[in-house]
Amino acid sequence: MDLVIRNARIFGEAPVDIGIAGGRIVAIKPNLATDAPAYNAAGHLACAGLVETHIHLDKTRIIDRCPPEDGRNANAVPRVAAVKATFTEADVYQRASVTLENCIRHGTTRMRTHVELDSGVEMRSYDALDRLRRDYAWAIDIELCVFPQEGLTNNPRSDELLVMALKRGARVIGAAPNYDPDKAGQIHRIFALAREYDVDIDMHLDSGNSSADMDIHLVCALTKQYGLGGRVAVGHGCKYSTLPPRDLQALAAEIADAGVAVTVLPATDLYMMGRDQDHSVRRGVADANALVENGVNCSISSNNILNPFTPLGDGNLIRIANLQANVCQIGEAHRLRDCFSMLTDRSARLMNLSDYGIAVGNPADIVIFDAATPEEAIAEVRGPLVVFRKGLRTVTRPRAELHTP
Repeated sequence: MDLVIRNARIFGEAPVDIGIAGGRIVAIKPNLATDAPAYNAAGHLACAGLVETHIHLDKTRIIDRCPPEDGRNANAVPRVAAVKATFTEADVYQRASVTLENCIRHGTTRMRTHVELDSGVEMRSYDALDRLRRDYAWAIDIELCVFPQEGLTNNPRSDELLVMALKRGARVIGAAPNYDPDKAGQIHRIFALAREYDVDIDMHLDSGNSSADMDIHLVCALTKQYGLGGRVAVGHGCKYSTLPPRDLQALAAEIADAGVAVTVLPATDLYMMGRDQDHSVRRGVADANALVENGVNCSISSNNILNPFTPLGDGNLIRIANLQANVCQIGEAHRLRDCFSMLTDRSARLMNLSDYGIAVGNPADIVIFDAATPEEAIAEVRGPLVVFRKGLRTVTRPRAELHTP
């Protein structure tokens, strides 16, 4: 063995040792007999790394160059569009690398980043993030999801760029039908491209302040029609938060039956929703726990960081899950544990990661958290102590110390 991690609690269970050789896990049992170098987890929580299913590295850290908000109107899409011409490949790479390194420091080892393709930016962001993906492979696996933020049926250049990216190897295609004059037309076109190039789908869907005109029904119908269950995800779902419990349960049954996954993005949805109100502002955050408890696979993710959609953030998924729990009033230990699953194994399932998890034969991508259980990590926003990628240490975060007089 090359390394043994001793006394690690996998999902908070009894401590075990994890043996690693050749970058993979080769043994999991108490008291492994080996003289390999050891890291003592001292009974702390171990997981296979956090999974960020929905982030926008291409437009991170641009809040300082965008026009300001217009009163209560966030105008996020036009404010970003106004500065896209300033995006160079070097600029995108530099900004994205800062945010990516923060995510890595906070224990993320797998990621799906969404990449906007349109005439304002052409392939510059894609090229930058594709290079970033290769350069940071020592610490994280990154998957690119290409999508048209500013419309598709009204932007033929976006369609051309999507095809170009798919031909170059993009493995996921997305959508943003809210910003298209023909929402259904965009959704149908994205499903057609996904089938043609045999890629997964991950759409921005159903942001809004009421349950009117939801697109999830069409997405579920097309997923079932084309047998794509397990390969389709939708993000946001703010409209689901406006439904009474009985209607939400019925919607969850429809989503679960189709095999569509839902990513909830509490930081952005809290910031963007309810802009039509100046008091008693609605939250607009879908209850991921309620969806999970009714059969839907869900993840919790960061979405935007330091841009007009969310001018806050640090790449800490544990903090985002804590925010989700606060907003949706989740306090029971088993439900907080579900929130942790929505950063780990449920997110891995959404991304169809067949080699994820602390199991013999899988890559030795392991994070040790300063907590004994998943629920403690979420409740107290406990960070990682150490991160291993393929058995090599990539992050060390020493505990803060009190120096008492």
